[in-house]
Amino acid sequence: MKKKVRAKGIAGLLAAVLAVTTLTGCRFGFASDPDDPNEEVKEVPIDTSADTFTYDASLEGTEITLLNSKAEIQAPLEKVSAAFEEKSGVHVEVMPVTDGDSPYTKVVSMYNSGTPPTMAILDTTDVIALAEEKAADLTGEAWTAQAGEYLTEVNGKVYSFPLCIEGRGLIYSKAVIEEALGEEFDPKSIATLDNFTELLEKLKAAGIEKPVSLAKEDWSLGAHHLQYIYETYDGTSEGAQEMIQQIKDGECDLDTYDRLEEFLDMFDVLKKYNVAKGDPLGADYDEMAIDLADGKTAFWFNGNWAWPNLTEAGAGEEDEYGFLPYFLNSDAGDFANQKIQASPSKQVMLDGQMASEKEQAAAREFLNWIVFSEIGQQMLVKTCNVIPPFINNPYEPADPLSADIYEKVQAGETFNASAIVPNDHWAVLGAAMQKYLAGRSDREELTESIAEYWKEQE
Repeated sequence: MKKKVRAKGIAGLLAAVLAVTTLTGCRFGFASDPDDPNEEVKEVPIDTSADTFTYDASLEGTEITLLNSKAEIQAPLEKVSAAFEEKSGVHVEVMPVTDGDSPYTKVVSMYNSGTPPTMAILDTTDVIALAEEKAADLTGEAWTAQAGEYLTEVNGKVYSFPLCIEGRGLIYSKAVIEEALGEEFDPKSIATLDNFTELLEKLKAAGIEKPVSLAKEDWSLGAHHLQYIYETYDGTSEGAQEMIQQIKDGECDLDTYDRLEEFLDMFDVLKKYNVAKGDPLGADYDEMAIDLADGKTAFWFNGNWAWPNLTEAGAGEEDEYGFLPYFLNSDAGDFANQKIQASPSKQVMLDGQMASEKEQAAAREFLNWIVFSEIGQQMLVKTCNVIPPFINNPYEPADPLSADIYEKVQAGETFNASAIVPNDHWAVLGAAMQKYLAGRSDREELTESIAEYWKEQE
């Protein structure tokens, strides 16, 4: 089933290089020096022996741009661009969103200056906000038939290309848990919040006093955590929007909304066992990867985009990492306790306002090449190291986090819900969540902050 969002107005390279960086899916810049000369580079071979894709010779020499907000794949995307240019003669300049800018702010600024990118990798929320005014209609593109439920529609039309599937939950280290407890760990044995709390107590008794890493960043708290209260309404994007509308209209009393209460129950457990409990707002994001890799903690709430951080901390693809759900209650039958949230969090929007017909055609060929060419299919997964949303892509991600999400998608153990929220949601309510994390507010004050935020929205 397609996601339908109703908004108001609303390279002939023989090998690709996947640089190991220290980035996350929602951080708009580098956590450390991306040009570290001592950084290990992993060569991922790409088979170029087969290439049945048909290129449009009339597009040779065309130059287009791609604004990239997914910082950890900047270098890989440049490899993809080079491979495409070698085959097609079309040059794709990959421009990063610099540190401090949000993707939405950056792309709007470029439109205002009269120099928008031909394509832009944006969050789904940003696409919804810009689609009908700025974007080219992609509804008739051949790749839409391969995207299945991962298409995002705005008033019945497709304006964006789903670049990847990303999932989030409780990252666990199987080795750390088994070494501490002296027994085999079966992730499926943890099916409720009670089960999870019991496991944390056992780990504490075994010597891991604070088994959880909890990021303090507002984007993590205000988006990745808090948005569960919308996304777990019924596990669909439509349901998330229905719940948001009920909150905005005053039809939902947050004081009695069970998902908010359950969310805070879970968050309180994470707070209690947080390795940085003494100074939660002083927690260092990069240190959390080290703590998990070194066995100081056993869990880190995050997404599969955190793998580069773990590799820099010493984790390897042979290590057993995976995800547990964000447990909300003691009901083992609740889908929120059974499944991982996974959705097409990054979308490519094609400029339909200022790009020439030839530039648009070149961009459309680039997107089709990613989906239908043997080289593009490989590079999306092997070079960019992302989970492909296209059913015709036969390649599987290699890193344990993405591999676990991929396997869960195939097994039906994920729910595809994306809450479409205003661009300042994660910043405003992330700040409210930081106060709650630090013990400077209680549930009542946080609930009031959420209600007031939505009351101010049109």
